[in-house]
Amino acid sequence: MKAIGDALRDNSVEGLRESLRACLGRPHDQAWGMPADFYTSPEFLAFEVDELFRKEWMCIGRVEEAAAPGDYWTVDLLGEPLLVVRAEDGELRVLSNVCRHRGMPVANGRGNANHLQCSYHAWTYDLQGRLLRTPFIEGRGDFDRASCALPEIATEVWQGFLFVNLDGQASSLAPRLEGLASLVDNYHIEEMVLGHCATETWETNWKCLTENFMEGYHLSTVHYETLHPITPTRLCEHFPAGEGYFGYYSRFPADLPQRGRYHPDLTDAERGTSVMFAIMPGLVAGVAGHKANFICLQPQSAGRVRGKRGIIFGDPDIGDRERRANVDLFERTMSEDKAQLVNLQRGLNARSFRPGPLGPLDVEGTVWDFYRYMARRLG
Repeated sequence: MKAIGDALRDNSVEGLRESLRACLGRPHDQAWGMPADFYTSPEFLAFEVDELFRKEWMCIGRVEEAAAPGDYWTVDLLGEPLLVVRAEDGELRVLSNVCRHRGMPVANGRGNANHLQCSYHAWTYDLQGRLLRTPFIEGRGDFDRASCALPEIATEVWQGFLFVNLDGQASSLAPRLEGLASLVDNYHIEEMVLGHCATETWETNWKCLTENFMEGYHLSTVHYETLHPITPTRLCEHFPAGEGYFGYYSRFPADLPQRGRYHPDLTDAERGTSVMFAIMPGLVAGVAGHKANFICLQPQSAGRVRGKRGIIFGDPDIGDRERRANVDLFERTMSEDKAQLVNLQRGLNARSFRPGPLGPLDVEGTVWDFYRYMARRLG
């Protein structure tokens, strides 16, 4: 069986879509990698942004990042400035962070406020985005201040993760994740609290980062000193993908001591397992009994991806020493992955590259699941 990239050497956008469609007609034991342009083509990335990222639910963080009334934080999502704010009514909203006067961002960074004021001309909004004050522009018959508000972006919360849909037309996320919810419910991710967060841009394609986080093939080589003792490749186990997710179980060695405080709902088997999952197109995560790691990612170019990575802990009173040990382990593994992915992107740009066959279901089945998701959405 020829590789998909060898059978279909047309690596235009339409050619790559045809390569994706070919994945739907093959079982995993005949799975091959995608051609290089799948990861390097600016034209294909533009197609992904228009037809996937802007039309689907994208994760931008955790609800506890704006926990109290007045808390806010800002994010730039695919060139759209957004403002996440907890209003006085307790509702978490995502608003357009662009003043309705001349287009200046209304807020920057994060903080707490009782109103939102544009720094340019002092147009002022309440925490629900309603326009309160327009200096020197009062009493005009052609302007109705009451109907001029910051547009609200469609949002959905799943297990404490905050998702937005830029075009407002996506079907509800939760029904598509019912199968995944049944796998992680006992971990109670929604009760975990953010204990570490960092944002960084890596010189690699967003799909390379997604695939790397979501396969266990590399755990015992790239992460021999960091993750191999905890979650070795030999203990990975694929589980069937659903409509809006895919993933695998990352089992712990039987002699690994319990780490941290576990939720009492967890079974013995769940205490010995991390559930690694992806919710496309922008969230990859892994949850264990005492914590979960995640990355919210979005492409910056065909060869650059920005990732907001974090750790949430099941114990809200976790000690600083234990917290720092978990952060250190996570950041060391991220540094190891970053080094590999930067080199991988260089290799993918080589004219001599041809894709090879994927590994067995338990170690690279998730990569095939990813291709098939992309085929259903973009093929």
